[in-house]
Amino acid sequence: MPEAAQHHGTAPTDEELRALDAHWRAANYLAAGQIYLMSNPLLTEPLKPEHIKPRLLGHWGTSPGLNLVHTHLNRVIKERGIDALCVWGPGHGGPSVLANSWLEGSYSETYPDVTRDARGMERLFRQFSFPGGVPSHVAPEVPGSIHEGGELGYSLAHAYGAAFDHPNLLVACVIGDGEAETGPLAASWHSNKFLDPVHDGAVLPILHLNGYKIANPTVLSRLPEPELDELLRGYGHEPITVAGDDPVQVHRALAQAFDEALDRIALLQRTAREEDVTQRPHWPMIVLRTPKGWTGPAEVDGVPVENTWRAHQVPLAGVRENPQHLRQLEAWLRSYRPEELFDTDGRPCAEVLACVPDGARRLGATPYANGGLLVRELPIASLDDFAVPVDKPGATLHEPTRVLGGLLEQIMKDTTARRDFRLVGPDETASNRLDAVFGASGKAWQAEVLPVDEHLDRHGRVMEILSEHLCQGWLEGYLLTGRHGLFSCYEAFVHIVDSMVNQHIKWLKTSRELNWRAPVASLNYLLTSHVWRQDHNGFSHQDPGFVDHVLNKSPQVVRVYLPPDANTLLSVADHALRSRDYVNVIVAGKQPCFDWLSMDQARVHCARGAGIWEWAGTENGSEPDVVLACAGDVPTQEVLAAAQLLRRHLPQLAVRVVNVVDMTRLLPQEEHPHGMTDFEYNGLFTADKPVIFAYHGYPWLVHRLAYRRHGHGNLHVRGYRESGTTTTPFDMVVRNDLDRYRLVMDVIDRVPGLAVRAAGVRQQMVDVRARHHAWIREHGTDLPEVADWSWTS
Repeated sequence: MPEAAQHHGTAPTDEELRALDAHWRAANYLAAGQIYLMSNPLLTEPLKPEHIKPRLLGHWGTSPGLNLVHTHLNRVIKERGIDALCVWGPGHGGPSVLANSWLEGSYSETYPDVTRDARGMERLFRQFSFPGGVPSHVAPEVPGSIHEGGELGYSLAHAYGAAFDHPNLLVACVIGDGEAETGPLAASWHSNKFLDPVHDGAVLPILHLNGYKIANPTVLSRLPEPELDELLRGYGHEPITVAGDDPVQVHRALAQAFDEALDRIALLQRTAREEDVTQRPHWPMIVLRTPKGWTGPAEVDGVPVENTWRAHQVPLAGVRENPQHLRQLEAWLRSYRPEELFDTDGRPCAEVLACVPDGARRLGATPYANGGLLVRELPIASLDDFAVPVDKPGATLHEPTRVLGGLLEQIMKDTTARRDFRLVGPDETASNRLDAVFGASGKAWQAEVLPVDEHLDRHGRVMEILSEHLCQGWLEGYLLTGRHGLFSCYEAFVHIVDSMVNQHIKWLKTSRELNWRAPVASLNYLLTSHVWRQDHNGFSHQDPGFVDHVLNKSPQVVRVYLPPDANTLLSVADHALRSRDYVNVIVAGKQPCFDWLSMDQARVHCARGAGIWEWAGTENGSEPDVVLACAGDVPTQEVLAAAQLLRRHLPQLAVRVVNVVDMTRLLPQEEHPHGMTDFEYNGLFTADKPVIFAYHGYPWLVHRLAYRRHGHGNLHVRGYRESGTTTTPFDMVVRNDLDRYRLVMDVIDRVPGLAVRAAGVRQQMVDVRARHHAWIREHGTDLPEVADWSWTS
């Protein structure tokens, strides 16, 4: 943290406490107003039903607590001159974050039509959860946000991701006690074992215990205080507890807690940075216990509301129809004394704004929450320095991800000083053959190190933890605050973050529609240890369906690549790492794989996304009788082996081989920016010839992508059919009918007139498959002609 933060905070005076309370009351008034009002924002006349929205939506219960935190963060940011970002875990408390950004002026600067006066206040109120307006959650539309509030559990991981490699940044993170019950949040407490006090910023968790979820009490709020304290200390934190329902007492205690926490953070950072103290810090955190729906209606219709689950959303639901509810709402709103908080024109008064920081230090204006303003081009060396030489197709083998590891190592080296690239993965960097990166950076680690350990580094930028949730959350926070990265994962287990990538894709889609949000670096997945080479681990490790999941999402955002060899992987990775505002999914093998294309050929092929491999087919300038298509490294090898068998046994057959790298090319152009026109598609696959498509994943995906094409009736797709076990590599493709012999049989079955003429060839293919089944059960290895196969023109 900057020098200005390295001082002991002074307790606020009574006058300063009154100003803090004024700001908090103003924020509470604005939050409640957004839920209920569409006119009469300053209550210049008695409330009438026509002033009330026809549909009452939003979440009141968490808003007073979020407003309290925002108010006190303003104070310490301004007093200490620090750069700060806040991640709002209870992001459904959108009214409070909107209210505070309007109060500080950042909202009106972002949206000039929502002015900071009575007219703008009315617009602020009306637009909330209203058609054509803004969502009820802390969404991309909200200045100062990097965290969508629609799904709980990810706030603390996002906060740590934001803090990594931002040494002068304080990231406050409000964690709702309902959110604290989720698995991702429970794992996120361990992030402090990876936070480097020298090169990273600080995270200040604020566990807000208001006691209730939608309809139930929360677990942590019901723990005895000593037990909760022990739990949080066991996670490696020093908790500072603030509890109460008297505003004056809570303001005073929370101000003291923030000062104590920030003084402790400054001390830990100073001793690590200046005195080379290497002991793992025990970082402070704040436990804030205040009533749910604080300052709202205590009772409604004789039933308790404040400090119960009934305050979670809209405490007074029948305001338009029930005159008593309308009077109660007016009394509630007037209890904040808006006439003291806003002048006659609706502008916040000086006392309300006394705690608000200036300029970019306002939480709604910080560039750290608009990371595209901070992102720099990633230095990527020439791919020719890492490419494997390919004089002719299929003459050599390399492990594609190991080749990529060399490129990533160089990126790590070239970002050593600027520290804006990280590689994350669940304990699989070496397993996925990317361990070359350890030549440039070790693995981040602040806990104990034993002599047997390898590559652990207090200042490392490779992040490994056996939680896909944390890997995803860390990387999202890192990218959204202006940096670059890559997530490497076993293909089958990336599904653990299905829901998280949903949210990130939605965030990117919305952000792309906001002209004030600058593009951020793409979220890049490298999925390896894939389905076809999990023969040793078995059925539980075999699932290629993440691609299906992603391709259901916004076409403006998602991209899927299946490079067939090492050089195409380099080309695809180079493109993905340079891109902005996408989610790129790259599926590539780590096992030895034939090299098909030179680097120059790979660049051209990947730029096309799909193309004819003339050297593999037998068209010779004539119209093809059949198209053998493939996507993925193993399907590509099987298609080429099938093409070779057809060349040998049916030399008169005109075979076209098409390889697809970019799966979205199969979509119509009007449905995806990378999609092909019908003219392009028919030129590649033909409009009326049989197409045998060997696909890496579930075959129905290809049908779904191409169902509108003219030749769809001729399209026959082979892929993974949930037939897996512990077996040999080739038996995996045989079990799923993706093998070369089955593909030859498919050609014979589907080319008109060939079934009779090539019946003997088909029988040979059936016989080889039978011999395969017997061989692997006797020898435990694949047939020699399969294990020793190589491409020959």
